[in-house]
Amino acid sequence: MQTVGLGLYFEDLPVGKTFKTLARTIQDADICAFCNVIHMTEVLFTDMEFVKNESDIKGRLAPGALSYCFAEGLLAQATMQKTGYAFLNMELNIENPAFAGDTIHVECEIIESRLSNSRPGRGLVRSRNKVIKQDGKVVLTYTPLRMVKCRSELKAGE
Repeated sequence: MQTVGLGLYFEDLPVGKTFKTLARTIQDADICAFCNVIHMTEVLFTDMEFVKNESDIKGRLAPGALSYCFAEGLLAQATMQKTGYAFLNMELNIENPAFAGDTIHVECEIIESRLSNSRPGRGLVRSRNKVIKQDGKVVLTYTPLRMVKCRSELKAGE
């Protein structure tokens, strides 16, 4: 019997492949829990009187780090179970705010895919991930490079 929810292998991730994740709505409770867990005491996230009276941004703002973490969670459940070995690096740009009540999903494009020179049976895959709200606005874009399991013991140069 097939087990569903397992990750994608290196061979499943050629340059140019695109896919998107399921969506997740950001709740007020998510923002409170996230800020408490990481001790993010920035008044933009913890003082609604400041937000209402002094901030240029109005509403229950979600930290960019929360949007990023939710994106990684959405991707992990769909693409990396038992096949993702390492998160190596990334660039991240925050483009628009996300608020409590916004629903986000991730759209991915594979922009680099090559076998590892040092680890047989492993590939290096970079994607361009766009976190997108229900209104089509991009919240953030990031480009992680990950080490991913191959189905077979492929080696670079073969």
